[in-house]
Amino acid sequence: MELFKAVLLGFIQGATEFLPVSSSGHLVLGSHILGFKEQGIVFDVMLHLGTLVSVIIVFRKELLAMIYAPFQMMQGDRSEAVRHSFLWDIYVIIATIPAVIIGLGFKDYIEQTFMSTTVVCLMLIITGSMMIISRYLPDRGGRITSGRSLLIGCAQAGAILPGLSRSGSTIFMGMLLGVNRETAARFSFIMSLPAILGAAVLNLREVMMFPPAGSTLVNLVAGTLMAAVTGYFAIILLLDVIKKNRLPWFGYYCLVVAFVGLAFIFLR
Repeated sequence: MELFKAVLLGFIQGATEFLPVSSSGHLVLGSHILGFKEQGIVFDVMLHLGTLVSVIIVFRKELLAMIYAPFQMMQGDRSEAVRHSFLWDIYVIIATIPAVIIGLGFKDYIEQTFMSTTVVCLMLIITGSMMIISRYLPDRGGRITSGRSLLIGCAQAGAILPGLSRSGSTIFMGMLLGVNRETAARFSFIMSLPAILGAAVLNLREVMMFPPAGSTLVNLVAGTLMAAVTGYFAIILLLDVIKKNRLPWFGYYCLVVAFVGLAFIFLR
């Protein structure tokens, strides 16, 4: 793997993992159009760990509060802030359950879909449509609840399909359920941590069986750092875009990418 390829794929992963444009879809189409060969499971895992780091950095205060909350509850602290953080622990667990079921139960089928660029383009059209429609969803200022977290988790599970944006699907579902759009976005990012970590753990066995060669370590580190840095700025950008209710920008972009991809597939 060349250093340029590692950095480029790290940039694509970091920029598209959190922006509602589908990282998996971009990696599939990018590899197909640019003629990249399979980059290897180790590299995939490292890129995902890089994006995980970016979420931890941006939401470090919220995550620390969520980690401390169960212990504070056991010590008798029932303040509003502690209860809120503790409930979010529960909601993230609930939201993760559908992805675990789908990821483990349909792993082989899902991996086959990653080979189809046509499926990717069709899912990008769905992602783009959701982002355009989101402009017309009223912000009813709702909170995350157990029922809403489960439905948002179902949206995350469906977004395992390449081309269907995880962040776009979960934020759209939250807004559709009446959750405040900024709250929906923050919950979407935080609930991504178990999903990203789980995907890495699922592939850990293959990583152990095929450890990276010493000569590829520089490429791995470069790609991971690029994914982490790009992911950080992508999160900051998306939070600002959501605040200004400009998600349709990403919707139009997804439609353009999808139709360009379809044209490349059928006209080449």
